[in-house]
Amino acid sequence: MSKYKTADEAVKIIKSGDRVFVHGVSATPVQLVEAMTRRHNELKHVEVVHLHTEGPAPYADPEYKDSFFVNALFVGANVRKAINEGRGDYVPVFLSEVPNLFRNKIMPLDVALIHVSPPDKHGYCSLGVSVDATVAAVQTSKYVIAQVNPNMPRTHGDGLIHVDQINALVEVDDALPEQTVPEPDEAELRIGQFCAELIDDGATLQMGIGAIPNAVLKSLTNHKNLGIHTEMFSDGVIELVEKGVITGKKKKIHPGKIVSGFVMGTRKTYDFIDDNPAVAMLDIAYINDTAVIRRNPKVTAINSAVEVDLTGQICADSIGTYQYSGVGGQMDFIRGASLSPGGKPIIALPSVTRKGISRIVPHLKEGAGVVTTRAHVHYVVTEFGIANLYGKNMGQRAEELVNIAHPDHREELSRSVRDRFGK
Repeated sequence: MSKYKTADEAVKIIKSGDRVFVHGVSATPVQLVEAMTRRHNELKHVEVVHLHTEGPAPYADPEYKDSFFVNALFVGANVRKAINEGRGDYVPVFLSEVPNLFRNKIMPLDVALIHVSPPDKHGYCSLGVSVDATVAAVQTSKYVIAQVNPNMPRTHGDGLIHVDQINALVEVDDALPEQTVPEPDEAELRIGQFCAELIDDGATLQMGIGAIPNAVLKSLTNHKNLGIHTEMFSDGVIELVEKGVITGKKKKIHPGKIVSGFVMGTRKTYDFIDDNPAVAMLDIAYINDTAVIRRNPKVTAINSAVEVDLTGQICADSIGTYQYSGVGGQMDFIRGASLSPGGKPIIALPSVTRKGISRIVPHLKEGAGVVTTRAHVHYVVTEFGIANLYGKNMGQRAEELVNIAHPDHREELSRSVRDRFGK
């Protein structure tokens, strides 16, 4: 009996009460998601589990609240409203530990909806742009449905899945979602330049996608022998590979290779990783393990924040009680970088919001999540400079942070420092 089915036929295996994993980021299996949602009249209390996904998330719509419940391991824009309105919830977890939730049966999976490249002559498909926690989902789910797409790159590493591990195959020919990053503004470019000052030749980099990581990469064109060991990368990395800046020669583990868990960018990135032995797409439980991260030299981890309080506490996943994103891999890499020989953990953020509100604050908002503790933070960077908090006492930290706050807010912040620390 053929494993090839239509999307509607394939998702008939899903039952009320099942826990369904959805492949994430640019590998989101849109046709399978839509087919599952079309069964809303037949299904009750299906728990949908995933990290960040791209494209629509129709199962999160209010009219389907009795059929589907979103239990997100990271909150993206497409499910943010549902989670904050109670049609879903968020599981706080380090990205490195998500595969263990599946493997240790803390969150046993009934069905996995995934997105793969066509099988090669040996019967192996590839998870392509998103290996991360998906390889664990495939290994542990009772039933695996794969959307098979010739546009999915075939990547090297842990994401090769034999067709024998897949219960149903659905052929599609869809373009992968692409994400372009706007050119950095003046403040973001200054942040990028300050971060670049902290990056040594031969460093191993971790950074995400967005205007600030893009600005950092643009500031590294004169660096030498940089390496990449990161949970994700995008187009900016490829430009530095092409310029000979990123070589990976100084890495202790996977020398010469770009190591990542997923990618999200334009077709340029997807074509770059396709059948490229210089790119290793690996299990996120390994990539984000601090014991692995620390083995590379001069690991420089650049992450962002929603707000930073005057003692260095980092809120990066919520705006007060409003769940905005998730813990992700920030703590994995901040800690891994700090343990690496010559490593530098960096939190980089604009000094103010678009509305001019200071992001360096006396106290985090009520209900805000502390993603990275003040004991883990070393460097905080804004467009006004670098604050080195490592080894500093509470009052010294506060003074350092006031110095990189927006000038419009320094007087008020200084008053808070005097009131709290008598300085």
